[in-house]
Amino acid sequence: MLYEMSWTEAKEYFMKNDMAILPVGSNEQHGPQNPLGTDHLIAKALAEETAQRTEILCLQVIPFGISSHHKQFWGAIFISPKAFKNYVKEICLSLNYYGVRKIVIVNGHGGNRCALMEMARELREKGIFVSIFQWWEAANKLLPDHFKPEEKGHAAAEETSVNLALHPRIVSMDRAVDEEPCKHAVEAEGASLPLGTVDETGSGVFGKSTTASAEKGKIVLETVISELVKHVDMLKVAKIEDLMLKPKV
Repeated sequence: MLYEMSWTEAKEYFMKNDMAILPVGSNEQHGPQNPLGTDHLIAKALAEETAQRTEILCLQVIPFGISSHHKQFWGAIFISPKAFKNYVKEICLSLNYYGVRKIVIVNGHGGNRCALMEMARELREKGIFVSIFQWWEAANKLLPDHFKPEEKGHAAAEETSVNLALHPRIVSMDRAVDEEPCKHAVEAEGASLPLGTVDETGSGVFGKSTTASAEKGKIVLETVISELVKHVDMLKVAKIEDLMLKPKV
């Protein structure tokens, strides 16, 4: 972990490696049962375990993200997309100063994705390749039947189960609720609405959370970490020229 190194140890690493892992998340509501830090706590755990297994440097987690859609629920710390993108970009450019050209961002919050993808495309123009890993997307593909559809929403059983596996002390299952998100009066197929979380759920839970279990969470964690390790190992051996923009055809 970078924050545990001295500058001389950091120099030794960067002289031999061109890759790093950066976890990012958010601080926002995850129902009455889960901690506000759910997204950055999960991202941190996935990134640090992957770093240990692959011997790739892991940075400190960025705990705040693009969460204004949750602001009616107390405790959300929300950053504008522009500020978030620029902040993460500056970190990546700092890594590049020391020779890093491959960066894996472990993103714990879906609301960050658009800004991160925009940043990744900009950095590719500068010779830096950034990939973005989102654990719930991997879990949905690799464990399609592990949770029912109504258990996979925000703060529902899947996310709560991962929290139970990682940090059971700060999960309060006696407060867990099940709530089916409501549809807005003007909702229609093909229409995107600028809704906040509070427009769809009063508890913050999208679906069923009371069926969460640490055992199911551990299976998710091991599955997605294995996939993340595979991705990191592929990037380690990939030639940087093969990851850069292709010339005009």
